[in-house]
Amino acid sequence: MLPPLVEDLRTLWRTRALLAVLTRRDLAARTAGSVGGWLWVWAPPITTVAAYFLVFDVVFAMRVGASASSAAPRVGTFLIVGMLPWMAFADAINRGMGSLIDAGPMLQKNPLPPVLFPARSVLASSCVFAPLIVLLIIAYAPVHHFHPGVWAVLPLLAGQLLLSFWLAHLLAVLTAALRDIPQGVGLLLSLGVFLSPVLFPLTQFPAHWRWVLWLNPMTAPVLGYQAALFEGAMPPHAIWIALAAWLVVSAVLLNLALARSRDQLVDWL
Repeated sequence: MLPPLVEDLRTLWRTRALLAVLTRRDLAARTAGSVGGWLWVWAPPITTVAAYFLVFDVVFAMRVGASASSAAPRVGTFLIVGMLPWMAFADAINRGMGSLIDAGPMLQKNPLPPVLFPARSVLASSCVFAPLIVLLIIAYAPVHHFHPGVWAVLPLLAGQLLLSFWLAHLLAVLTAALRDIPQGVGLLLSLGVFLSPVLFPLTQFPAHWRWVLWLNPMTAPVLGYQAALFEGAMPPHAIWIALAAWLVVSAVLLNLALARSRDQLVDWL
């Protein structure tokens, strides 16, 4: 008998056409009845990024400090590279975490695979944020000069997407069992941005407390984006190992949660 996670992945592949339809409907629902359409979907992250650049780089011309990379001397330029992936991660987690609860009435009436709904939420979120993250490659061209390492952004983005799906699916199952989960996760997401190298360079965090940052699943991807976009360098092996470790841990936890909830999940909803 296959592990539950493997079964879910096989189910997603068999129902990929239905997943695509559900994702398109999710995205269409966000723009239904609006004249601006996708403008309103992309407006929040774009205006946030623009505000960082305007306030920190144009108005105050603030610098991140001597310990930061010389290729990214200004605060706004530094913040954008970490904050945009963080917003993508937080959006995927928040939407995916409540996906099973939202789909409860449908799952109780139709024998649909529950995995479709966390996958739909995370995939729809990635359709919004992934193009913006990829566009950073062009926006930061004067910094990295298209050195080969800049293309590490693409596998980092794929790893972040998979990590977001694992965690969102896990949290969706836990939310079905315990409705307090979203409140706790919301608090962790609010604090997590301060316990990651999003707002400051890793080197400015006290060395003896630096291990705490690695408890944040987004530390490795953010450091990878910074290395690729600021220096055009391939991220160090430690970053890939940390990202792989988080993928393995989250996959193991998700597999355990699926195995223990398989028979009761729809009843919880």
